[in-house]
Order: sequence, then C-alpha cells, then structure tokens
Amino acid sequence: MAAGAAELRTLWRRIDSVRSTQKITHAMELIAASRITRAREAVEAARPYAVMITRVMRDLATEATVGDHPLLSEHEELRRIGVVVISGDRGLAGAYNANILRRADRLVEQEEQAGREVRRYVVGRKAQQTYSYQGRDIAQYWTGVTDRPRYADAAEIAERIIADYSAGEVDRVWVCFTNFRSALRQVPSVLQLLPVRERELSGGEGYAPEYLFEPSPRTLLEQLVPRYVEHRMYAALLESSASEHASRQRAMSNATDNAGELIEDLTREANAARQAAITTEISEIVSGAEALSSG
Repeated sequence: MAAGAAELRTLWRRIDSVRSTQKITHAMELIAASRITRAREAVEAARPYAVMITRVMRDLATEATVGDHPLLSEHEELRRIGVVVISGDRGLAGAYNANILRRADRLVEQEEQAGREVRRYVVGRKAQQTYSYQGRDIAQYWTGVTDRPRYADAAEIAERIIADYSAGEVDRVWVCFTNFRSALRQVPSVLQLLPVRERELSGGEGYAPEYLFEPSPRTLLEQLVPRYVEHRMYAALLESSASEHASRQRAMSNATDNAGELIEDLTREANAARQAAITTEISEIVSGAEALSSG
C-alpha cells in the first residue's frame, strides 16, 4: 500500500472516531439540558414549602421564646467546625467539581487559620474520591444523591449534622454548595446551616387571640426547627444539582463544537492528502507514458 493511501486511510479512521465521539457528547448535552429543566422544576416545587415553614416559624416565634433551642443556641467556644461539601457523583461537567472543592478549601483554610478543627461531611463521589486521595479525614459521605436529590436524602444528611451539633461534636456547620443563577452562571457559595440564626425567625406577625395551640407554640417551634434545617439542606442539594447539569450541558456543548471543528480540519487534511495522492498517480502515469514513447 502506498504511503499516501495509508495516510489517507488513517485520516478517515480518525474522522469516523471523532464523529462517534461527537454523537456521544451531543446526546449527553441533550440529556443534561433536559435534567436542568427537571432540576429547576424541583426547586420551584420546593419553594412554597420553604416560604410557608419560614412564615409559620416566624409567627410562632412571636408567641414563644426559643433562644435556648439546641439548634438556635451558639456554642460558647468554637473549637470544631463542620463543613458539608456538595459535589457531583460524575465528571464531564467542566469545572463544576473543581470550583466547589476550591471554595471548600478556602473555607477550611480560614477556619484552620483561626485555630479551629474542621470536620468534613461529603456529598458526592467526586469530593469523596478527592479527599480520600489527599488523605483527608471524612466524618461521613453520601453518594448517589446529587443527580436527582430527594427530600429523604436531605433529611438523612441533616439528621447526622443535627446529631453532631446537638452532641457538641461540632460547634458550627457550613454548607458549601453551588448556587444556580442561570444556565450560564453557577456560583460556588457558602451557607451557615447551624446554628440557625435567630434573625431568620424575626419579623413574624403572630396569631390572633382566638387561636388555641395544642401543643404549645414553643413545642411546635421546637419541632419545626429541625424540619427547617432539613429543607435548607434540600434546597442546597437542588441548587447544586441544577448547577451540575448546567455545567455538564455547557461542557458537552463545547466538546461537540470542538469535535465539529476537528472534523473539518481532518477533512481538509484528508482531501489534501487525496489530491496529493491523485497528483502523484497522474505524474507516475505520465512519466510511464513518456518512457514508453521514448523507447
């Protein structure tokens, strides 16, 4: 086989390979785009509950003093800080996982510089793998959650966090998540989960005198505070999920475009090689004809 023909076959083989990859990235782009829509719908569906539980808690707070609730009380000394890091379970999402891990590292560095011990709670396989590789301790991790978060997942995570905070294992808890602003903008963010700041329960309107409570407003509020913490965790999971899908959709879109450009470059190179091979064949034929005629 001539060298030109071998080169041409190699180029067409590469073009076929890139086209196959392009089909995969385009399919992943479409899947991610559809999941963004579902994730945003989940965020909107959860919002009425958040509004109502916050309103009820604020109104109840006007009827009872809850400053000594274990989830509202600041610990006297900040020695150990809990940091919940929400990453993804899968890659191919651009800089999504790297960005949230960098934001978490900055927070951890600030706390450690202040002389506090940090305890990590990890959501998502990517953060778990990174911290395990780096030899960092993980108090607990959860995987298989971030693609389609359920309220039960948030409740399970919050239950462990609440238990550790109530037992004094940690004195403050932060959540590092990615805030979905738009399909083009997702912002790594930090939220204080515990203790719940009392100002979050201020501004209630109270209840008219004809309302009777069973059990008491204080008891009701004490039971609602853990639900409030669960929902804030759920909201962080939903925002992170939407952000991950948006990042993946954008990354796959860029990969599809890059594959198209590479196909164009390889096609031009293959056409040039084909033309060169044809020119060489014509030259050989003409040379052979001249040699025969001169003989």
